[in-house]
Amino acid sequence: MLTTSLMAVPLAPEISLHLADPAAGLFDATGGEFRSDEPPPFWAFVWAGGQALARYVLDHPDVVRGKRVLDLASGSGLVAIAAARAGAAEVAAADVDPEAVAAARRNALANDVTLVETVERPDVLLAGDAFYTGSVAEQMTRHLLAARRDGARVLVGDPGRGYFPARLFDRLAEYPVPVPAALEQTETLITSVWEMHDTMRSQCNKL
Repeated sequence: MLTTSLMAVPLAPEISLHLADPAAGLFDATGGEFRSDEPPPFWAFVWAGGQALARYVLDHPDVVRGKRVLDLASGSGLVAIAAARAGAAEVAAADVDPEAVAAARRNALANDVTLVETVERPDVLLAGDAFYTGSVAEQMTRHLLAARRDGARVLVGDPGRGYFPARLFDRLAEYPVPVPAALEQTETLITSVWEMHDTMRSQCNKL
């Protein structure tokens, strides 16, 4: 069983999350083994892309203020909480792992904000550190392109994992993000916040 404690987020200390010990590894709760039938507890850690995107949203509240926001592949709910703190009209945290959705709600409660179950046709779609494998990156890119075609503004935080389709985005900001060395084999990752192009430009760049 993975134990967590309420801790301030390094790059966004105005938000606190229930997180695993910084010295813990992603698979410590499973004895160091990967289990294909059980998603790793990504929600118990604060990842660089989410930290950068949360910081950007908090510093630029006009991005989400009064808007319907969906935090996709939410994990701990950090980015969703930042959007709610920045004045979004309604915010949902979506994740394929039910444990992550539960963690996001628990973390929202700890930060005195409310997350809704779903947001239909969001005005803004946010995704932090969601391009960590090739197959996940393909699925995520399809989702983001579809949302952009529907008129949503799409912002992503990514620390250069290698699968991020930068050709479809414009860089908005860059941050040196403190990260747990047990996860990243370093204590800082330079992480960018990106905005997806309009769909016409994005489709041209795919060719």
